[in-house]
Amino acid sequence: MAQHEQQDSDDEARFREYSVQLVDAIDAVIVDWVHRCVEGSCVRAGRPYDQAVEAATTAAAAACRGDVGAQLQHLISLDVDDQRVTPLQVLRSAVSYPGTVLADADVAPVDRDRFEREAFPEDLYGLTPAGFGDVDPSLAEPGLVWGAAKAHVHLRRHRSG
Repeated sequence: MAQHEQQDSDDEARFREYSVQLVDAIDAVIVDWVHRCVEGSCVRAGRPYDQAVEAATTAAAAACRGDVGAQLQHLISLDVDDQRVTPLQVLRSAVSYPGTVLADADVAPVDRDRFEREAFPEDLYGLTPAGFGDVDPSLAEPGLVWGAAKAHVHLRRHRSG
């Protein structure tokens, strides 16, 4: 095997490792994130975070963890060139879980700016994370490493010359 082919193979193996690390890191924090979203939104709205909301949040968090985990596992099983979404996009779609709890608890939607309304029309509570660190600070580094590794593999594959 030529040296550049070995390097390409090593780069792709590292990318797969970074993908698994990111998915594992997301799995470790997603339940707490859903709870923080609901509890924080209730507090801001002046709505008590009572036992009924807590129970609904616990169920939504478990469903979110399962669904997001499955989506992320599928995503990282794909070849780099076949990945049409990013893990952050998957996380952004997960705002539906706390959003449903909040809507069911009659928490009023928040006022969002034009960009947020247009970019994230389903997120009535302003929960969409701008970056991995908005979900949990522990995701910032693995998210950055994953993105850099994906870009590196993509550029190596598609370099000219």
